[in-house]
This record gives sequence, C-alpha cells and structure tokens, in this order.
Amino acid sequence: MRVCCNGTERRDIAGNERVQIEHTKLSGVLLITPARFGDHRGFFSESWNRQRMLDHGIDIDFVQDNHSLSAQVGTVRGLHFQAPPHAQDKLVRVVRGRILDVAVDARKRSPTYGQWVGVELSAENNTQLFIPKGFLHGFVTREPNTEVLYKCSGFYSAACDDGVRCDDPDLGIDWGMDPALAILSDKDSKAKSFADFDSPFRYEE
Repeated sequence: MRVCCNGTERRDIAGNERVQIEHTKLSGVLLITPARFGDHRGFFSESWNRQRMLDHGIDIDFVQDNHSLSAQVGTVRGLHFQAPPHAQDKLVRVVRGRILDVAVDARKRSPTYGQWVGVELSAENNTQLFIPKGFLHGFVTREPNTEVLYKCSGFYSAACDDGVRCDDPDLGIDWGMDPALAILSDKDSKAKSFADFDSPFRYEE
C-alpha cells in the first residue's frame, strides 16, 4: 500500500500488466498508474485507454486536453472548479517535473465534505489523479518548469469557472510549504473562502 500525504491509505482495487487503479478516502477520486514498458531507447506507456477504463467501471468521455507550464517552484494553481451544467471530470498527470495534486470534496451532504487528499504526481512515477465532478482541484509545483497535462470531460466555460482560496483555514491543506509564499494568479489570490462558498454540487449515494 501507498499513502497519500494526509495519511489516507491507497488500496489497490484493480491491476494488470497495463494499469493499476486505487481508491483514496474520497469516493470517486482515484489514482491511476499505467504500466511503462522500457528498453534501451526509453519507454512506452498507454496514458489513457477508454475501453480499459470502461472495464473498471469508469465511463468518461473526455472532450478537452489542457497543458500548463509553471516556471517556478511553489506555484499554486487552484482551488478550481466548474459549476453545472459545465462541471468537469479531470484526469491529471505530469510530463515534466513534480507536483502535489489536491482534490477537495465539495459535494453537499457528503460524509467527507470539506476533506482533501493530496498525491505527488511526477514524470518519474507516472501516476495520474482522477477527480470527478463535485470536487475542487489544485496543485503546487515542487520542481521548476513543471508541465501538467489534464483531460476534461466538459468544455471550458468562463461563466461557470470559479474557485476557493488554496490557503483557507477551514480546509487546512498541507501544501508542503508556507502558503504565504505561494505564487498565485491574481484570480486565485482573490478567490472566496470555503465558508463563503455555496457549493453547486450534491452528494449522491
């Protein structure tokens, strides 16, 4: 077993020669680690296979791929979400560098509402974080010139795009650094508190 940074056990629920899928304590948030096949030239990895995910009950039709570059260590992007009707499932991976990737349960009436998990994703470990609709998402870079790719199940909508402060005391996220030193966009630095956040998401059992 591996452990998330806030003490959450990651239990292996499915695995074969192509992919390993693990639960976190937040229902629906999954760790997906595709296998790598290497030789003297480098490696090959199947980063996404819709049929293989369907075989494990993950039925997502991704429609948009995003790519971010963060030049400096300590860059925080988040916490972000898109409200319905343009809510997004996300699958996040790192192709250069290293991040702490964070998901926060924002589903009202969820038994884990306001709780978070954080997972280190890197170009080296090849791990991906799947974040379904109903969660806030953000990450902090741990190496310079870190590049993050993430797939989204909905198109970007400026009217539905919003966020919550990454350093909110009610969430208590351990970013592994002093939040006061985080490098933020103007938008993220002015984001609302979690207490002032009226979540548009509802928990469904």
